[in-house]
Amino acid sequence: MNRRALIAALAATPLAAPALAHSPKTDTGRLIEWEAVASSHVGPRNVTVWLPPDYDQGSRHPVLYMHDGQNLFDPARANFGEWGVDEHLVRLIANGQVRSPIVVGIWNTSLRLREYVPADLIASLPAEIGETLTTLYGGQPLSDGYLRFIVEELKPQVDATFATLTGRDDTMISGSSMGGLISLYAMMKHPQVFGAAACLSTHWPLRLERLDEAALAQWRETVVQTWSRVIAAGLPDPATHRLYFDRGDETLDQFYAFFQSRIDQTVRAEGWGPDRFRSLVFPGAQHNEASWNQRLDVPLTFLLSPQT
Repeated sequence: MNRRALIAALAATPLAAPALAHSPKTDTGRLIEWEAVASSHVGPRNVTVWLPPDYDQGSRHPVLYMHDGQNLFDPARANFGEWGVDEHLVRLIANGQVRSPIVVGIWNTSLRLREYVPADLIASLPAEIGETLTTLYGGQPLSDGYLRFIVEELKPQVDATFATLTGRDDTMISGSSMGGLISLYAMMKHPQVFGAAACLSTHWPLRLERLDEAALAQWRETVVQTWSRVIAAGLPDPATHRLYFDRGDETLDQFYAFFQSRIDQTVRAEGWGPDRFRSLVFPGAQHNEASWNQRLDVPLTFLLSPQT
């Protein structure tokens, strides 16, 4: 990864946008750091904003919001490796394969699981199963507040500070693992804001303790049937929205096939054709940043295709 200038901006709050410090343009764009961004709905967190190399040419840009923001751009800050989002986008933009976006990387916190698990999906489950998952995720879901932070506080701040295209068709959201799950939920809960979502290696519920085969099969069937109904009812209009899923078949990803195939059936049954919905399997891909980096061109071109 090329070295680049990192810019320290003033600590951001939803009521006062931080001053924008300009750095010398580099071949991989510019990173702007907002530290401890405050919220009325969730705890503070850092936000990293990436501006493309052509940002100063006077155009407005679509915006891609991404979760686990510390893992997107800089290996020195990443927990388990980085996605290389900037390098991918610089190359794809230069080749005319994608529109030139601004990327907003929202860092996670110690409450990541609770902020990323969809509250409506947990609430829909039978009490015993819901309690099991709530315990697994560390407490009651905080996802509705997390999405309110993005929609009501962060997005207005980003739009007020940068040259953005603000409409639904120009606003996308993406993440991996639990970040994939919250990206789907974001488009379901706020379809007027997010026109497309990309969900990589979506972390569907797993039962970790030992169960006999029949009990495990019944548990999985109950969860997938319940969540399929909630997702079917919550999906926005496929005429105006787009949705991407993918998974590997190694490490944790190998356990997602049962759930993902059923959700895929649910989405297609709601009228999502191949031009609006894609669900892919990458043989040999694992559940980690290296695998997401390796295939990142695919979801980026889906989200940011010049033809959409």
